[in-house]
Amino acid sequence: MLGVSRSPCDAGVIRAAPAFPVALPEKRKRLTLAATILGSSMAFVDSSVVNIALPAIQQALQADAISTQWIVNAYLLLLGALVLVGGSAADLFGRRRIFLIGIALFTLASIACGLSPDINALVASRAVQGLGAALLTPASLAMLGATFDAHERSRAIGIWAGVGALTSAAGPVLGGWLVDHVSWRAIFLINVPLAIAAAGLAILFASESRDPQAKRLDWNGAAAVAIGLAAITWGLGAIPASGFHDVAVLCALGLGIVFLVAFLAIEAHSREHAMMPLSLYRSRDFSGTNALTLLLYFALGGVLYFLPFGLIRLGGYSATQAGAAFLPFALIMGVGSSFAGALSDRFGPRLSLTSGPIIAAAGLMWLAFSDFGGPYWENVFPPICTLAVGMTITVSPLTSTVMTSVGEARAGVASGVNNAVARVAGLLAVAVLGAILFVSFSHHLANVAPTHANEALNAVLAGQAGATSAAISAFERALRLVMQVAASCAALGGVVGWLTIRQTDVVLKRSGN
Repeated sequence: MLGVSRSPCDAGVIRAAPAFPVALPEKRKRLTLAATILGSSMAFVDSSVVNIALPAIQQALQADAISTQWIVNAYLLLLGALVLVGGSAADLFGRRRIFLIGIALFTLASIACGLSPDINALVASRAVQGLGAALLTPASLAMLGATFDAHERSRAIGIWAGVGALTSAAGPVLGGWLVDHVSWRAIFLINVPLAIAAAGLAILFASESRDPQAKRLDWNGAAAVAIGLAAITWGLGAIPASGFHDVAVLCALGLGIVFLVAFLAIEAHSREHAMMPLSLYRSRDFSGTNALTLLLYFALGGVLYFLPFGLIRLGGYSATQAGAAFLPFALIMGVGSSFAGALSDRFGPRLSLTSGPIIAAAGLMWLAFSDFGGPYWENVFPPICTLAVGMTITVSPLTSTVMTSVGEARAGVASGVNNAVARVAGLLAVAVLGAILFVSFSHHLANVAPTHANEALNAVLAGQAGATSAAISAFERALRLVMQVAASCAALGGVVGWLTIRQTDVVLKRSGN
């Protein structure tokens, strides 16, 4: 999924970094920073290139729509469920060690993805990639926290985040070019040289560090949330083939709800080592920002998954052109983040967290009525820029509010939870909006049995020559509905921001209250 610039702490949890790290030579510090950048760049690039390659992968492996969704969902499921455990593991077992284990898993899985003979092997490999990313990303940040002292840390993390934003911006264009001129398999194999360089630098120059106060890992909570999300995602994804009233679908959805409730119970009783302390939600700002995050990133994740299919299958874009279509999004976010932070500081986060999601919703609604077959600069570029402006206004104050809502001592945990919520939102978006896409497609493809409708949708998504004009038209109308639903969720996020986020003391004093 196209990377979105967020606070560095959103990638994981920096906990108990030494207040005064052991003094290291400047060369070792710089090369440790380079190692973390290279390692994290694998996850950033992978997240932003896979969506562009999905139409080509579906066509090459003759996969159906449900299996194609799991290429993204398997990765997000493991990443979202385990990123907090990854941060805790780094503190407990050693940050460099977990970083290297994460790189090894991610790289081996990337090679397996690139060599996958069928869709099942690819999905399984993507799940292992998600596990690797859940380890290496928070560990890389924890390494920076342990390497640089308080005066250097912000600058180092800023460089780390800036390079991550650049790689995310370049990812879709690079991925599209590789799909068009080499193979979709190449988007996974480019991780290998990055991994070799990152691991080599970490082994040679990074120092090992641990948190002596780290507690045991919350494996029970991680297992419960992973099973619950997997069951719900599978149940939603099975609707196109089996229908709403299928016993397996209902059982999967029910099982998912049971395990998620069990997860909440586990977290409530695991106060010392809970991966998601429920006490955080006593803060109104924390609860509100996470609700906003769920709605906004649900909208963004769903559209960024389905939009490449619209551009390629309806607009006739090549993979390279579809990747380049997202470049303004990343550039606007990269350039505008500092301005958005200043705006929030001046007027308070409430205004930004209300107006930003609503502007993003306007961009999504604009996309819902755009002509993908028309000129890019008239039909796709303006709504993409509008969406980017809305996200840019939102992301910086969202991160700041999350981290300040529960106090400085728990800022890292709060930010990590917020990042996990964003990942889970993307996971649910692909499943829920995929089901909506199928229902709408079946409705517009009148007098066709659900099984035949599923086959017709797969033909359109895979770009098969046998796709009928009626099926293509039904897909276009269904895609527009998906974007309207996404826009509604983003707008609802703005309403949540207005109702739940409190004005800062500075803003209240300026207003004379």
